[in-house]
Amino acid sequence: MRYLLLAIILWANPLFAQKNIKIDRSEAKQAYEYLNKIRTNPEKYRRSLQISNINKVTRTKLSWNNKLAKAAEYRAYDMANRNYFDHTNPEGIGPNFYIQEAGYDLNKDWLKRKSNNNFESIAANHESGNDAIDAFIIGHGSPGKMHRKHLLGMDQWNGSLQDVGIGFARVPRGSTYKTYICVIIAKHDW
Repeated sequence: MRYLLLAIILWANPLFAQKNIKIDRSEAKQAYEYLNKIRTNPEKYRRSLQISNINKVTRTKLSWNNKLAKAAEYRAYDMANRNYFDHTNPEGIGPNFYIQEAGYDLNKDWLKRKSNNNFESIAANHESGNDAIDAFIIGHGSPGKMHRKHLLGMDQWNGSLQDVGIGFARVPRGSTYKTYICVIIAKHDW
């Protein structure tokens, strides 16, 4: 909880307000709805998103989870605020830790290392959440198209994930990128 308190202090500190970072919850919700449309009807998006193996897409809807959204918003905000882009913050702390801190209980094995990431996809510099979802799924520059597997549940592990939270941050100035998006798709246990 001390990291969550630190996050709140940093977020509320006027010194950091100079970048005017805005968490865009409307954009995050639109991305969530769009992702579920793709998951439930991949045939419709097969060509535009270059999905050649649609038979592997998990066709179940993800459930919005406010605790995961809180963790995703924090991650997007922190990257924008401290001008980095990575699954671990500059102190080496990864998403699993922040998911647990937000109150979404994870299996203790997933928390053994503070740098662990079993549930997060991140992107930067996309005009909208939907554009970011497209980029994740198309997967240019993503070895093995891991974001596609994660978002569409295209393997046994990712297909078992049920809950989602998305954070979308806009940064008018002071960061390398103008937007940061964090998509966390998780489950409590195996």
